[in-house]
Amino acid sequence: MKQRAILSAFVPVFVVSVALTGPALSDEWPQWRGPARDGVWRETGVIQRFPSDTLQHVWSVPVGPGYSGPTVADGRVYVTDRVAEPEPLERVHCFDWKNGAKIWSFQYPCPYDGIGYKAGPRAGVTLDEGRAYALGAMGHLHCFDAGSGAVLWKRDLNRDYRIQDASSNEDRMPIWGIAGAPLIYKNLVILHLGGRDGACVVALDKKSGEDVWRALDDRAQYSAPVLINQGGRTVCVVWTGDSVAGLDPANGKVYWRVPFTPRNMPIGISTPVVEQDRLFVTSFYDGSLMLRLAQDQPSVEKLWQRAGRDERNTDALHSIISTPIMQGDYIYGVDSYGELRCLDAKTGERIWEDQTATPRERWSNIHFVQHGDNVWMFNERGELIIGRLSPKGFEEIDRAKLIAPTVEQLRRRDGVTWAHPAFAYRHVFARNDRELVCASLEAN
Repeated sequence: MKQRAILSAFVPVFVVSVALTGPALSDEWPQWRGPARDGVWRETGVIQRFPSDTLQHVWSVPVGPGYSGPTVADGRVYVTDRVAEPEPLERVHCFDWKNGAKIWSFQYPCPYDGIGYKAGPRAGVTLDEGRAYALGAMGHLHCFDAGSGAVLWKRDLNRDYRIQDASSNEDRMPIWGIAGAPLIYKNLVILHLGGRDGACVVALDKKSGEDVWRALDDRAQYSAPVLINQGGRTVCVVWTGDSVAGLDPANGKVYWRVPFTPRNMPIGISTPVVEQDRLFVTSFYDGSLMLRLAQDQPSVEKLWQRAGRDERNTDALHSIISTPIMQGDYIYGVDSYGELRCLDAKTGERIWEDQTATPRERWSNIHFVQHGDNVWMFNERGELIIGRLSPKGFEEIDRAKLIAPTVEQLRRRDGVTWAHPAFAYRHVFARNDRELVCASLEAN
């Protein structure tokens, strides 16, 4: 598989990369799914095989439970967690990337009222221009000075946008809480919340936290918004609980909207995937939807939509946590019970299926990261796999244990590792419910 050029007309447009000393390019991981929010790791000087079947940790530090993956920028690693006793608190931590030394930590009271899966925050910390934006599961948003941890501003988005409102008989809080990582566009921070009065998606001034715009009256779900370039314009793509929509990120104007009503409940977690002029989303109960992106203006057309009878009898792809990857005319992703599949992107027809990358279990997960011709796969057993995906099948190159599964995220099958890892400075950073670890992936 060929690595996509970052100047392609339809890749996400938010790219942050920092060159460190040394001959090879070094990347940071300043937000959800990497510098361009596209699950691509662009560093060079990286190992092609693991030195042993267990990756040795450069450092390990204790953290509490949480679903949020680490993010990395300016020599610092950020992660959020939650403690339940003696009082429920959400916490934001910052560590030195080289040795794991704690630089700062911040905590605030946060009972989880009316949401399930209480292990901890869902959204990764977003880093931008010396600021750290941390969004909690109940809608607490803090903007920190990224170096010192000083709170620059904060918002209670649950209260401000009436997501849970005692005066109404409709609770708009997603049953698993607020999950979409904050997205930065110029002077704005864009959030997928599901608020009332047309505030499913909102934008705040990133320096002050003041309201700028709101859009859509849809319900929220868990998918993070992304930016794409379409018809010479930047478009914010948001997969809500009721539709896939393209918004003008400057003012919230709706360029296009395609209804995608769930059969059961809003449950979409994976991020919309863009490849050339196609946009793809996939849901556990509701299967797959493929849109064609017009190249001359911000508009779309539906190419195909497929769903099986139920979660065990699936068609195309019924993903839950995992975001698929799309290369040319093929889609690679994880189905409802951990089946690694290849689809024909033109039709959604299945090309092949493989069950060796992650165990066959309900919601079994893989996080995919593209690196040149290889795909790095972090499965829910805490294993890191180097492999290749093609229409001919899955080729496993090597596999090593990175971190142990733990049970707070899921009290089944001896636990899971569902948080997305970060790849930066030729190292990998991963967390479970007990620790945050760093391991080197640098070639000699």
